[in-house]
Amino acid sequence: MRERELHCETCRGERRFEMPPCADGHGADCLELACAGCGSAILIGVDPLARQRRPRTTRRLRRHTAPGRRLAA
Repeated sequence: MRERELHCETCRGERRFEMPPCADGHGADCLELACAGCGSAILIGVDPLARQRRPRTTRRLRRHTAPGRRLAA
């Protein structure tokens, strides 16, 4: 198992993180680490949602008019 010292948000301090056996079959390439103190898991190296995100688009804002009035074309 690989180990490294990282900040644990749950423990609120520097703790030893270990790589648990990977259930997904990644082996030594697994990016999941678990805190040896509390067991909280973190992912390192990549953003797991990066492929699912779409680029931001700008929304057109509506111009508000008084009730009963129309916008000029």
